[in-house]
Amino acid sequence: MGRFLTGITTGAIVGAAVGMIMMPRLDRKTQRNIRRMGKRVMHVAEDTYGNVIDRMR
Repeated sequence: MGRFLTGITTGAIVGAAVGMIMMPRLDRKTQRNIRRMGKRVMHVAEDTYGNVIDRMR
C-alpha cells in the first residue's frame, strides 16, 4: 500500500509542476476550467482514499 500512495503522490506533484509551467500559456476560461476539474478530482480522490482506509479497518 505504501508504494501505491508514493506513486499517487509523485504523480500529483509532477502533474502540478507541469500544470504550473503550462498555465500562463492558456487563456483565462481554460485556466478556470482546469481549476474546477482539479477541485472535482481532488474531492473524488479524498472520498476514495477515505473509503479505502475505512475498508482496511
